[in-house]
Formats: sequence, C-alpha cells, structure tokens
Amino acid sequence: MADLSSYLVTRKWPAQHPELLQLYSLPTPNGVKASIMLEETGLPYEVHRVAFDTNDQMTPEFLSVSPNNKIPAILDPNGPAGKPLALFESGAILIYLAEKTGQFMPLDAAGRYETIQWVMFQMGGIGPMFGQLGFFHKFAGKAYEDKRPRDRYVAEAQRLLGVLDKRLEDRSWIMGDAYTIADIATFPWVRNLIGFYDAGELVGIGDYRNVTRVLEAFVARPGVARGLQIPKAP
Repeated sequence: MADLSSYLVTRKWPAQHPELLQLYSLPTPNGVKASIMLEETGLPYEVHRVAFDTNDQMTPEFLSVSPNNKIPAILDPNGPAGKPLALFESGAILIYLAEKTGQFMPLDAAGRYETIQWVMFQMGGIGPMFGQLGFFHKFAGKAYEDKRPRDRYVAEAQRLLGVLDKRLEDRSWIMGDAYTIADIATFPWVRNLIGFYDAGELVGIGDYRNVTRVLEAFVARPGVARGLQIPKAP
C-alpha cells in the first residue's frame, strides 16, 4: 500500500484509502473538471472537500500541493514510474488523467495537440473571461455604476461563445464525434455562465444554438451528472 504520510496535505485531509488517487476540490467550474473526468474514466479515487468558507485553500497543507491556492488538486500514489505525483491546475490534471487512463484524448499526435489546443482555449479565454463577467454581473461588481467593465466582459464572452459555436457546427463535440477533455474543460464554464452567474440573457445565449445543443448533451451524461455534485456539501 502506498505511503502518503510524507505529504503535508494528508495531515489535514488524511487518506482513508492511500492506494487511491486523492482529489482535493469543490464543485466549482474548475473543480468539477477533475471530478467529471474521474467519474467518466472510472478511475477509483478518494475525495476531500476544500472549504473556502474556512479558507482551507490558504492553509500550508493545501498550498503544499497547490501553491497557487486554487482547486482542484490531486495526489496520485501511482504516478509515473509508480511514484506519487501531486498536480494542480485543472487543465494539467485533465491531460494527465487522459494519458494515464488512455481515455478522452485522441491517440494520434495531431489529434492530441488539437485537443490540448482547445483545452488551452478554455483555460486562457473562457474560464477567466466568464469569471470576470460573473463578478461584474452577480457579485460585488454589480453595484458599480460604471457598466463599462461589465460590458467589456459581456462582449468578450459573446466573442468566445461565437468561436465555440462556430467550432461546433456539424460536430457532436469540440473534436467531432469523439467526446474529449476539451468538452470536459469547457462546458462546466458554459453551464456556470448561464446557471450560477445567471448571465444567459445578458450574453444572448439563445444565439449560440450549437453551444446550447452540446451543453444539453454534456449535462445528460451520467458521469457528468455525478461529477457535478462532487464533493458533496457537508
């Protein structure tokens, strides 16, 4: 059995099953990327809730696996060469799990890089821009009298949705017929934009019919439905 006791994170979140991959997360758009991927692959794992209301993400234990104090993070006791591996950044985790399990990533080199390209599109564009729109539309920014910052992110969200909508023309998923980590990276954020952020009307989501079509197919997947609820609320 793997010994994870040397990892500081396990002092705050003890591993009951140290032979399993350990997930440290919350059901946010970034957090559920990891839980959805784990549910979809069937890879056994143990989940630990990182509670923002008690600033768990700022503790030395969590920072030992995620120095940028962001969820999700993983600790895999069976990493490369059979040695434990800790990872943070949801995109890196998706790529790692895809390569570890041989699932949801094309096997040919060109398809692999194209998939990673669309993961980076989400990481560098959709995630940050949708998140800023959420701040200015739903949270503290909504009280600002000057609506130019909000409108700047509305316009950028619409542009990104347009890029995604164009990509999905005549395609079941971002990469075509195959469901990949590009979809797992992207659609939790689209769901959050029109759900939790309540910005669907603001961005005119009805104009992006390919996006809404694929989002509906995404949330209908059993692995996605399970992953969206992990970790469960206490």
